[in-house]
Amino acid sequence: MKRKVIRGAMALFILLAMVITQSISVSAAASKFVTSVNTTSKVVALTFDDGADGANTNKILDILAKNNVKATFFLTGSGANNHPQYIKNIAAKGHQLGNHSYTHPDFTKLTATQMKSELDRTEALIKSLTGKTTKPIFRAPFGAVNSTVLSGVGAAGYGYTIQWNIDTVDWKGLTASQINTKVQTNIKPGSIVLMHTGAGAPGTPLALPTMISQLKAKGYKFVTVSQLLAYQNTSTNKTYTVKSGDTLYSIARTYGVTVSALAAANNITNYSLIYVGQVLIIPTTTVTPPTTTVKYTVKSGDTLYKIATMYNTTVAKIAAANNITNVNSIYVGQVLVIPGTTITPPTTTVKYTVKSGDTLYKIAMMYNTTVAKIAAANNITNVNSIYVGQVLTIPK
Repeated sequence: MKRKVIRGAMALFILLAMVITQSISVSAAASKFVTSVNTTSKVVALTFDDGADGANTNKILDILAKNNVKATFFLTGSGANNHPQYIKNIAAKGHQLGNHSYTHPDFTKLTATQMKSELDRTEALIKSLTGKTTKPIFRAPFGAVNSTVLSGVGAAGYGYTIQWNIDTVDWKGLTASQINTKVQTNIKPGSIVLMHTGAGAPGTPLALPTMISQLKAKGYKFVTVSQLLAYQNTSTNKTYTVKSGDTLYSIARTYGVTVSALAAANNITNYSLIYVGQVLIIPTTTVTPPTTTVKYTVKSGDTLYKIATMYNTTVAKIAAANNITNVNSIYVGQVLVIPGTTITPPTTTVKYTVKSGDTLYKIAMMYNTTVAKIAAANNITNVNSIYVGQVLTIPK
């Protein structure tokens, strides 16, 4: 009799444990994917990924201290093992610590259990060295993120997966001038800047003094990632997970934004390269009604998409302005109201004639700008479709 009671009690205990475990698993929220913060305040977060060598860590810390700047360092367990004193120095200077995994693997190829192991091992080591936690912020190695990664990382206790909207690409050995130009050209309120501490990025400590000085002159305040998140406006950006058959155009149309805005918000340079499971930020924009309107008379062969591209607006906006419910039903001779935009032309422009072998990426690198900006300035919807002799406006 006693054995039956004991067995019954054990079975009940196991059942309760399973229910509790399942409840925790189900209730664990996915990590929020952040590339920048939607704010009008001039704040910027400088972030540094620390790898195996961390060769420039102390140089970077000295520059930040001299300029009274607090930053965020995403740490790897392997790096912490190789240079524990550097990690202690980062924490001692009051900078925020984030988790960048233990061995720097591609998280999209890991199971949830493997993700948790990578994060937990790093967290335990960093805590033992500094007494501080890396939670709640995580940065994916290689920036490789999909919905499965966000779920696994969230379940491991990391509420925010921090990407960036300015990639200095300093690890390619860029000069200080090149690194600083990338930042100054692309800075906006709420930006997150990606840099590295390793020997492969020798230009970073050289670029920092000028970068900081120029951003301060523009009125920017430097904050940690957690401080930056507090500036997030209530009208936060939505996210969308790419499904089979999706294109940037179809997603942009669904949310009433432009392809170029969607690409810019997600650092996409090739509009054709999105993949199933990719998590996209859907930018929110405030449109000011135009003071004047433009009229357009539909011609043979016209489509709403073609007209929208011509006027640098969206199909959804033209449809809304003309009470069109079926975007395929327009007719020759129909007069359409073209809603205005708030795009301000650049103060100076450069013209470039496309040559054999050119790509938008190559031209963007040549002029130190982005593919998305050139595409937007020239109403290009397919960044792979440029032709020899085409004259492009290069925005400055």
